[in-house]
Amino acid sequence: MERVSPWALGATLYLPATRLDIVEVIRGEKVPGLRSLVICLEDSVAATDVDHALQSLRAVLTAIGSRDNRPQRSPLVFVRPRDSDMAAVLNGWPEITAAHGFVVPKLSLSSLGHWVRAVTNPELLLMPTLETSDVYSPGSMVELGSALRSELGDRILALRIGGNDLMSCLGLRRNPATTLYQTPMAYVIPMLAGVLGAQGFALTAPVFEQLATPQLFKEELELDIAHGLVGKTAIHPSQIALIHDGFRVPLEDYNCAKLIVDGSAPAVFKHNDAMVEPATHYNWAVNIIERGKWHGVKPAEAGITEPVRLAERSG
Repeated sequence: MERVSPWALGATLYLPATRLDIVEVIRGEKVPGLRSLVICLEDSVAATDVDHALQSLRAVLTAIGSRDNRPQRSPLVFVRPRDSDMAAVLNGWPEITAAHGFVVPKLSLSSLGHWVRAVTNPELLLMPTLETSDVYSPGSMVELGSALRSELGDRILALRIGGNDLMSCLGLRRNPATTLYQTPMAYVIPMLAGVLGAQGFALTAPVFEQLATPQLFKEELELDIAHGLVGKTAIHPSQIALIHDGFRVPLEDYNCAKLIVDGSAPAVFKHNDAMVEPATHYNWAVNIIERGKWHGVKPAEAGITEPVRLAERSG
């Protein structure tokens, strides 16, 4: 199975399977710059439209053909089934490998076994969504992470944090004037980043559902990145460029990371007035370089008069 970097996800756009222009989106004829999309058969499709949605999905997968024959930077394509029973049906379609895998809705420890049995095609990656009440329990998340690693291993591309559903568990909805980090998600996101991140899982950030407050959106994205999240769900194409720009790596971070992974780096050195220990900062450096590979590097900020220091060392 081809290796896919979670940093390749960038902004992920969800499209109902009943939408008529999905093939054009995947081919890059619409929504320029999109890195990943999810064809949804769950919440965005009414129960009465499921059969039609399945027919439409099959037609889309047939039309786009093999992943190997698509342009290198065409978006990653995932399918979100309604449940594990539907996933088992899709798993048996010959056309399903035109997609990169499934987004798993409302995954919990109790439902994991059903999904393991349903998705047996080794070519399909999985992105479970964390959006049930047990997500609030660190102990449950330790157990879930261990079970995911044992049952599915490297087939897990990333874990998606379902912010709106997690807020709904508490009977809450986001205040349009604040970020998620001013809600109970200020506990949940750091906890998940720590508990599941320490087990080696990449996590993606919840959607920002307001379109009229781009500055607040940028503030939330900065906090997402500060917590190590590798992508963010977009609710509208207008958010895609903002997400990708936010994930660009600051030049000095990139230069520091390159020094850290250099095999000749000393055990401790100074870079731009900060102490650097490659043994401690190596994982950060690897992530920064991979992030830069997919999102690019920001130039030095305008107005800086001092030259950017690329390779200062001491020690």
